[in-house]
Amino acid sequence: MDIGNKLKNARNEANFTQEDIAEKIGVSRQTISNWENSKSYPDIISVIKLSDIYSITLDALLKEDENMIKHLDESTNVVKSKNRLRKIIPILIYTAIWAMCILFFWIFSGATDAAIFSIFVFWGILPITSLIISVIIGKDDFKPLAKTGTVILMGIMYMLCEYFTFSLANMVTFDKFNLISFDALFMGICFSAIGMGTGCLIKFIKIKRQK
Repeated sequence: MDIGNKLKNARNEANFTQEDIAEKIGVSRQTISNWENSKSYPDIISVIKLSDIYSITLDALLKEDENMIKHLDESTNVVKSKNRLRKIIPILIYTAIWAMCILFFWIFSGATDAAIFSIFVFWGILPITSLIISVIIGKDDFKPLAKTGTVILMGIMYMLCEYFTFSLANMVTFDKFNLISFDALFMGICFSAIGMGTGCLIKFIKIKRQK
């Protein structure tokens, strides 16, 4: 027996209408009908909710329905891919802005005042971007190690931005070698840590309110 018939039989045995079930799990009545007629399949979250409502085990619902198991496997893979992409995008955005700042410095170095560039980039664009990205990551379900790594990474990138602009320009102009300034690393870490802490606090408050 496929999962559609199992869901229909379980609903009838529990004396629920399709409207009742639709309201309980937050979908339309037509969606319930489609599931029961095997026109479409429920996602894993809906399957778990239906299992609880009907007091039937997941094993009993999914057993011998290869199409449903294949659907859940594909759905899970899609969700995992979306989650990975969602976690990568903030870092990619920061990296793109970071690279654009360096590129802007070298393209317009002759037309841009160094002090204006320094204020605009090192006290404006990069800190603000770092704070925003860190807040997003902080309130998301990243692992603690990943959050710590992000703070350090943004500190390093902030430091390298200074090195690949002003320090490198000085080395080219005066034909000398400059060491990396770790003051810039500390500043970058501070900006990111503030954002990360804010994001984690937002997540903590949200969890508390849900309890």
